Amino acid sequence: MRLDSLPIGQDAVITAVGGQGALRCRLLDMGLIPKTTVRIDKIAPLGDPLELQVRGYALSLRKEDARNIEVEVRL
Repeated sequence: MRLDSLPIGQDAVITAVGGQGALRCRLLDMGLIPKTTVRIDKIAPLGDPLELQVRGYALSLRKEDARNIEVEVRL
């Protein structure tokens, strides 16, 4: 499943970070690395951006960028 399709409030673990070049480096620098737990807390009224909870801080991420992150739902 991709991060942009994760339901609000559902915890998931990042399994892979896609993208190329600067985009991939930027995502990794923001703490979105494999085996990290992430949760979507809010979605803007028009659907973009998403507010994530990752490593104890809130991160806003465009939906287009969230499509590059593969996650596995945590039960």
